[in-house]
Parts: sequence; structure tokens; C-alpha cells
Amino acid sequence: MEQNRLDRETISCSICLDLLKDPVTIPCGHSYCMKCIKAHWDGEDQRRIHSCPDCRETFIPRPALKKNTMLAVLVEQLKKTGLQAAPNDRCYAGPEDVACDVCTGRKLKAIKSCLVCLASYCEKHLQPHYDSAAFQKHKLVEPSKNLQENICFCHDEVMKMFCRTDQKCICYLCLMVDHKGHDTVPAAAERTARQRELQVRRENIQQRIQDREKDVKLLKKDMEAINRSADKTVEDSEKVFTELICLIQKRRSEVKQQIRSQQETEGSRVKELQEKLEQEITELKRKDAELKQLSDTEDHNQFLHNYPSLSALSESTHSSSIKIRPLSYFEDVTAAVSELRDQLQDILRDTWTNISVRLTEVNVSLSEPEPKSRAGFLKYSCEITLDPNTAHSYLLLSGANRKVTLMNQPQSYSFHPDRFTDWYQILSRESLTGRCYWEVEWREFVRVAVAYKNISRAGGGAQCGFGYNDKSWALDCYQKGYNFWHNDMWTSVSGPVSSRVAVYLDHRAGILSFYSVSETMTLLHRVQTTFTQPLHAGVEVLGSAEFCKPK
Repeated sequence: MEQNRLDRETISCSICLDLLKDPVTIPCGHSYCMKCIKAHWDGEDQRRIHSCPDCRETFIPRPALKKNTMLAVLVEQLKKTGLQAAPNDRCYAGPEDVACDVCTGRKLKAIKSCLVCLASYCEKHLQPHYDSAAFQKHKLVEPSKNLQENICFCHDEVMKMFCRTDQKCICYLCLMVDHKGHDTVPAAAERTARQRELQVRRENIQQRIQDREKDVKLLKKDMEAINRSADKTVEDSEKVFTELICLIQKRRSEVKQQIRSQQETEGSRVKELQEKLEQEITELKRKDAELKQLSDTEDHNQFLHNYPSLSALSESTHSSSIKIRPLSYFEDVTAAVSELRDQLQDILRDTWTNISVRLTEVNVSLSEPEPKSRAGFLKYSCEITLDPNTAHSYLLLSGANRKVTLMNQPQSYSFHPDRFTDWYQILSRESLTGRCYWEVEWREFVRVAVAYKNISRAGGGAQCGFGYNDKSWALDCYQKGYNFWHNDMWTSVSGPVSSRVAVYLDHRAGILSFYSVSETMTLLHRVQTTFTQPLHAGVEVLGSAEFCKPK
């Protein structure tokens, strides 16, 4: 194998990389195809200096070429053994590769580019850069097709300087002309400085990659936990619903059985009474016939003789008439079953709301930072409409139920158990989960709040007032400043007083933030807690408050 490789290399032309054709040996001892070396030297005729493509030895004048008979015989002998082509292990340059600039004919892939020579070399033609001291200071880099970009298009010189003023690479002539007086450094020095910056950036990126990879692993674990939890919950809920269905079916069967049993009992009683009445009717008809026959007798003596023998009518065992109740036999049962249905629907509706909330809280995601600008907050904006059924009777709603104003007399609201009876308060229709943002325009005094739906409504105690219990959080807004209230504890809040305040809620993260809104947004107060139920927006007003449309 090694001998075969040696023979191939010995009889191959390093210019065309094919078997030698009409081999010639030049003065330095290297051999080429006669046609190849002639073409190479023809290109050097203008310089009048001719060189060896392999060792770069120069010849003046151009040497005469004579055929190397011994090599020609060797080539012919090897051809007879079947050797017809150049080495198979040579790596030729493809369209996407950087080709060797020295190779002629079919070019090999370059393995290095020289920033001094501004040329690219294959392994064979690169060897002088390793062997000759003349090339020791040359800068070798990975093969590049963009070597010409290192040449100044104005002065045709290698650009070895960097102008920090203009942020561009320049040559020495540029330094003396167009960039005179600028902050310039050698390109290598600038590269070193930028390399340090690049290294810092890479370290930051690598750290972020590690953090994200950890997050991915955590998410994979979360996904596995979600799948396990979901499968088990589906299985458990199916069992519960099956039990509920079985229970309802059992109760349905029992009601049906009781109805049929009562139907049979009542039917038997009615049938028995009916038979007795029919017997009495028959007896009465017989008596009536006898009386009719006697009445039709024309013989007075016969009439008077037979009259005493008629027996008197026996007293009826039943009342003269049976009083039938209005059509309401089993209708009361239907009403009771309907009432049960309505109660179950109410329970299922309330329970379903709770289930839906729990489902929406199943949300696996990496925590997102709180927005930094109003535009960022507006991505989470939501329209808030107020619920008239919760409004204190002295509160007037307007503006499509987005504005509320305290009046001097009660409004014409009907009774509703959700209505605040003593506090001048109102809640939104919408229940709030996830990320939500809204703004309130206020006048005189307003308490901007969020509260659970189950906050008490009747009475003037702390259990009903926004901020005075553990079911609500509230920000007092008045002309001199702000106060924050929760669970009957207050915190003084500093910040610019504005007629508009904003509320940002991240229900899952347990974040509730209040902002003063003018030309800029200023954080007034932030709460970090755990919300256990959906929240409703709310206000207490001694003036007016309007929930603004998002813009």
C-alpha cells in the first residue's frame, strides 16, 4: 500500500494533479508535465523570473525543457498495472470550498489562508510556509474566500490599522491621509481589546445557555408531573362523576318506584270505592224499578196494599258526593324534583367556576418580569365593567357601566343579595386571573381595590369594607396623597399625585401593583402574596371614578 502510494506521488504532476504526461525535470529536481510547466512559466514571462511551483526556486533565464525519459518509461509501466488516475485520497475543491491559489488545472481544497500573501494553499503548497524562514512571520488562518477584503481599495495595501474614530480598518497610507489625527491603533491591538469584550459576551451567553438548559430540564420535569397529575385527576374525577351519576340514577329509581307504589295504592283504594259505589247504584236502580212499577199500578186497592211492603232505603255508606282535588296528584313531587334540579344546577355552576379557576391556575411557564413601560403594561389591559347588582344604592352608574358617581339620594335599584348596603362600594362583573392591567380616572376621593367575590356585603363592619379584611386590598387616593390598606392595616404611600392610577395584577405570581399615571408611570405600592381565588376590581367613591378604556 505504501509503495503504491509512493509510486503515485512520484509520477503525479503537482500542477494538474494527474499522471505525468511528457514528464520533464527542471533544474531544482522537481518534475512536471511539459505542458503544465510551460503554461506556468508563460504566466511568469512578464517578470522575466521563472520559479518552481513546489520549492519556489527561481531561474534566470527560463530553463530549456527536455523530456525525462526514465520517468516516461516508469509512467508507461505503471499504466499497464491499471494505475490511470491521480491519488484517490486527494481532496478536490468544490463550489463551496476555498481552492488552493497555486494549484493549476483541477484545484485542491485549501487548508490555510495567509494574511500576508493574501493567498490560500493546499497541504502541499502550504509546506514552504512551514519549512522556509522567509514565511515564519506570515499569519496563517482558516481558509477564507474574503482575503481581498483585507486590501484597501484606495491604496491597494494590506489594512493593518484600525481607526476607532470611524470604526473601520485602514492601511498605513490611509493613516497618513484621510485618517490623520484620528484615534488609530494596530488592528491586532483592537482585535485583542474586542476579543476581551467578545469573551465577556460569550461568557454571558454561555451562562444564559446554562440557565436556559436548567429551565428546560425543569420544564421537562414539570411536563412529566403535569402529565402524571392530569392522568390521575382525570381518573379520579371520572370516578367521582361516575359515583354522582350512580347516586342520581339511584335516587331517580327510588323516586320512580315510590311514585309507582303510591300510584298502585291510591289506584286500589279508588277501585275499591268505585266497586262499592257501583253496587249501590245497582241496588238503587232495582229499588227505583220497584217503585216505578208500583207507581204505574192503576188499582188503588192494590197500590195501597203493596206500598207498606216496600222496604225503606238503607243509608249510603258514602257521602252524597266525592270531592275531587284539583289536578295536583303527583305534581308536588315534580316540583320537589325540579327544586332539586335547580339546587344542583346552582351548586354545579358555583363548583364549576371553582374548577375552572383551578384549571386556569395550572400554568407552567418561566416567570416574566413586570413591564417597564406603559406600552408594556397595555399588552395586559382588560376592559372593566361594573356590576349594578353590587352597587350601593347611592351610586349612579354611567358610561356603559364604567363610571360610578356618589349621589345625594338613592337610585332605583331592586333588591339583590350581592349589593353593598352600607359602604359606598361596587365590584366589577369580570373575575380576574392571569395578568391584568387597568386604569382608573378619579375625582375627590376614591379607594381603588381588588377583592374576592365572597367579601361580605351587608352591614357597615370591617368584613365589608375594601382593605379592612383579608379578602380585599385597596389604595386610598385623595388630593394630598395615598394610603394602602389590607386586613385593617394601612401603609403610607409616597408618590406623585395624579388623577389617574393604574393597577397591575399577576394573579399566579401573587403580584399586585399600583401606579400613578401621568406623562410617566410611577410605582406607588407593590404587594407580593398568594391569591387563593379569582379577584374582582372594585372602588369606593366619595366623588367619582371611571375605568378607562385601554388605549
